[in-house]
Amino acid sequence: MPLPAAPAPGAAPAPRRSDWATLSRLLPYLWQYKWRVGFALAFMVGAKMANVGVPLLLKELVDAMTIKPGSVEALLVVPLGLIVAYGLLRLSTTVFTELRELVFAKATEGATRSIALQVFGHLHALSLRFHLERQTGGMTRDIERGTRGVQSLISYSLYSIFPTLIEVIMVLTLLGTKFDMGYVWITLVALVLYVTFTVTVTEWRTKFRREMNELESTSQTRAIDSLLNYETVKYFNNEAFEARRYDEALEKLRRARIKSQTTLSLLNAGQQLVIAIALVLMLWRATQGVAEGRMTLGDLVMVNAFMIQLYIPLGFLGVLYREIKQSLTDLDKMFVLLEKEREIADQPGAQDLVLDGPPSVQFENVRFSYEPAREILHGISFHIPAGKTVAVVGPSGSGKSTLARLLYRFYDVSNHEPGGPHGGGRILINGQDIREVTQSSVRQAIGIVPQDTVLFNDTIEYNILYGRPEAGHEAAVAAAQAAHIHSFIQKLPLGYATTVGERGLKLSGGEKQRVAIARTLLKNPPIVIFDEATSALDSANERAIQAELKSAARNKTSLVIAHRLSTVVDAHEILVLVNGEIVERGTHSQLVSAGGVYAGMWALQQSGTD
Repeated sequence: MPLPAAPAPGAAPAPRRSDWATLSRLLPYLWQYKWRVGFALAFMVGAKMANVGVPLLLKELVDAMTIKPGSVEALLVVPLGLIVAYGLLRLSTTVFTELRELVFAKATEGATRSIALQVFGHLHALSLRFHLERQTGGMTRDIERGTRGVQSLISYSLYSIFPTLIEVIMVLTLLGTKFDMGYVWITLVALVLYVTFTVTVTEWRTKFRREMNELESTSQTRAIDSLLNYETVKYFNNEAFEARRYDEALEKLRRARIKSQTTLSLLNAGQQLVIAIALVLMLWRATQGVAEGRMTLGDLVMVNAFMIQLYIPLGFLGVLYREIKQSLTDLDKMFVLLEKEREIADQPGAQDLVLDGPPSVQFENVRFSYEPAREILHGISFHIPAGKTVAVVGPSGSGKSTLARLLYRFYDVSNHEPGGPHGGGRILINGQDIREVTQSSVRQAIGIVPQDTVLFNDTIEYNILYGRPEAGHEAAVAAAQAAHIHSFIQKLPLGYATTVGERGLKLSGGEKQRVAIARTLLKNPPIVIFDEATSALDSANERAIQAELKSAARNKTSLVIAHRLSTVVDAHEILVLVNGEIVERGTHSQLVSAGGVYAGMWALQQSGTD
C-alpha cells in the first residue's frame, strides 16, 4: 500500500485554519476534565454575582447614611450590617475566583501536558526527511509558544472574556429594571463601539504581530544554528559574519516591534476615548436624576461603581483579544506540526517482526532515489545469510549509507508521490518484507555504529546506557571495556559521570565512536550495522577494537560499510558499490585475485596513498 509522502520542499504552505477549527481541536483535550470545567464555570458565575452585588450594597450603605431626625438606631445598626455584608461580598468575589482557578488548574496543565507530549511523540515518528529539512530553532519556538498558547487561551477566555460577558448581562438587566432604558442604550452603544473599534484595529495590527513573531523565530533559528555550529564558525574565523547576520535579523525584529507598539498605543488611546465618553454620559444622566429627585445619592454611587467595574476589564479587551488571537495562531502552528503526514507509516494491522535467532537479510532488486531526478541505487540485490557478515565498500557517494537507511526504514523503497523518494524492489528480514511489519520491531532488531556519532549532552554512562536504558552501571562498564574506552573513562575526574557536552564535542572523534560501539554492544541486537565504525580511530585502537567488533558480530547478521578495506577482509562476502551498482562481489581473496576495482583499491591502501 503506498504511503503518504511528505510535502515537497518549497511547496506552498497549507492555508491557516479558522479560529473555530483550532478551538475545536483543543476542546477534546479539555473535555477529559468536563467536571472540572463545570465546577469552574459555577464558581465563575458565583464570583460575578458577588461582584455585581457589591455596588448594590454600596448604594444601600450610602442611602442608609442619610441622617433622618430620630433615626439614631438605624444609623448605628443598619450601616454596620451593610458594611459587614459589603466586606463578605468582596471576600466572596476573591474566594470564588481562587476556587475557580484552583479547580481548573489541573485541567489546564493536563491539557497542556497531553498536547505537548503528543507533539513530541509525533515529531519522533516523522521521517528522516522532515528532520533533515527542519529548522530546529524555529520549530522549538513554535512548540514553546503553542504550549504556552494553550494556557493563555484558557486563562484569557475562561477567566476574562466569559466573566465580563456575564457581568455585562447582569449590569444591563439591573440598569434597565431599576432605572430606565437610557442607561442600557448608552452602555450598549458604548460596548458596540468599543468592541468594533477593538476588533477592527486588532485585526489590522495582527499582521504586524505575526511579522514580529516570524522575525523572532528567524533570529532564534539563526542564533541556535550558529551556536550549534560553533566549531565551524571558529574554523573559518566568521564570528563577525555571524554577528552581522544576527544583527540584521535583530534590526528587522526591532523595527517590527516598534511598529507593533505604535499600533498598540493607537488602540489603547481609542479605547479610552470611548470609555471616557460613555462614563461622562452615564454620570451626567445619573446626576440629573439625583437633582430631579428621581434617584438617590446611593443610586448615583451605584451607577458609577457599575461603570467602573464594567470598564476596568473592558479596558483590557484589546490586549485580551490580541492575546487570544495570538494564542490561537500559536496553537494552530503546533497543531500543524501534529498533523504532518508521516512519510513512513506502519500499515494497518502490521505485526511485529518475528525472529527466533540471527536472521537472514535479503535485498531484492532495490532501486531508490531521494528525489525523482537522481536515482541513488540501481537494482541492488544481495543476501546476508543468518549469522554471517557482508561488507559493502566503494567510493563516497556510491550509496553505501543509503543501504543502512533503507534497512532501518528511515525511507521505504515503495513508490511515492511526486517530490518524495522513489524506488522499487523489497527488503526482507527472515523472509518478512520490512514494509509489512512495525517499524519499532525492525529497529529493535538492529544496532548501528554510525560514522558520525552524535551524543546527548549528558554523562558518558547515560550515553552508553542509551543502548539499553534499563541496564545498570555494571552493564555500562562491561560494554565500555569491550569497546576499549573503560580505561580512558576511569582517568577522567568524574569518571562515568563526566558530561560529554553538546553533541559530544568534549570528546574526540575516536572517543565518541567508541562510546557508540559500547552502546551498540550493550543493546545486543541480532542484526548489526557498522557504518565506517572505526573511521575516527587511530591504527592502534582500530586493531584493538577489530577483535571486539568481530566478537560483537559473532552469531549476528552483520552489514559492514567500510572505507578501510583492512576492516572487511574476513567478511563472508564483499560487495563493491560504484555509482549505485554492484560492480564486483566475492571474498577478499577472490576480489584481489580478480584484479578489478577492489584489487586497485586494496593496492592503493596497502601502499599508503589513500
